[in-house]
Amino acid sequence: MQSLVLERKGELSLRDFPIEREEVLGPRDLRIRLHTVGICGSDVHYYTHGRIGPFVVNAPMILGHEAAGTVIEVGSEVTGFAVGDRVCMEPGIPDPHSRATRLGMYNVDPAVRFWATPPVHGILRPTCVHPADFTFRLPDNVSFAEGAMVEPLAVGVHAATKARIRPGDTGLILGAGPIGLLTALAALAAGCARVYVTDIDDAKLEIAASLGPITPINASRGSPAQQILRETDGWGVDVVFEATGSPRAAATVFEALCPGGCVVMIGGQSEPVAYDAGAAMVREARVENIFRYAHVFPRCVAMLASGAIDVKPLITRTFGFSESVRAFEIAASAPKGQVKMQIELPQ
Repeated sequence: MQSLVLERKGELSLRDFPIEREEVLGPRDLRIRLHTVGICGSDVHYYTHGRIGPFVVNAPMILGHEAAGTVIEVGSEVTGFAVGDRVCMEPGIPDPHSRATRLGMYNVDPAVRFWATPPVHGILRPTCVHPADFTFRLPDNVSFAEGAMVEPLAVGVHAATKARIRPGDTGLILGAGPIGLLTALAALAAGCARVYVTDIDDAKLEIAASLGPITPINASRGSPAQQILRETDGWGVDVVFEATGSPRAAATVFEALCPGGCVVMIGGQSEPVAYDAGAAMVREARVENIFRYAHVFPRCVAMLASGAIDVKPLITRTFGFSESVRAFEIAASAPKGQVKMQIELPQ
């Protein structure tokens, strides 16, 4: 089937690509026609760098893992789904017998198979086969575009959950990219009364300011920590989310944190990060790290359906499937003001 294939670092093509094994429908699987697929920063990183940490593109690989579509075939043992159901899919499939999975931490199962993570193919292609247990029906008032946002939203919701936010907390998100802004929405939904968001892109910060009680700060024009401490009577914020993936930004996570506060590391770091143990110690800070997410997809779908979280303002550009290569070229250029780009497949 025609797919968006990363041939090697820096080279994409839209071509026929055989995927025999994934096309076999098991008794507990669904066959899904893809409708909308988001372009994730990890997809772009594989395109521009050919690897993310230990995950290296050594052979042609189909990209894409943020997806929504329609069920077109149901496995013999599947209940609760029917042909025609609109769905989104959790892209990581763990080993059900692993110790991590049995402990409820299936996202850190070393054997997890995650779409568009070498050597596992992604879903920028017409159809896929996926376990029903990791597929979630979309309510009628949730569009395919919103459904494809459930996967990145899950990162933010998982981060907010790990932070143990309490009603009335103040938060700081470093980075106004898709994950940073979705984390801001998750933090507000979890109970934060006020959130600061930092970035160096004024257009993204303008979007951030439109999402709720969010104070945007351009980090290129001064110290965010100084402004925050000034506005909080020197106390600081209750929780800091690092969503830039920048070692320079990550080195600042304790500067605006209040005593007893929590830091949540979200952004993947390409190199070791300077960790100020003294700054953490005098605050008795709690530091959490997240890897993808677990047990949050149903919560995300429910919040979209209820209107508790609105992701539509973050979808800033949509491409047709035939424009996929160009879409990735544009995404790799990091254009100002673009948050989430998506690709729609022909139906």
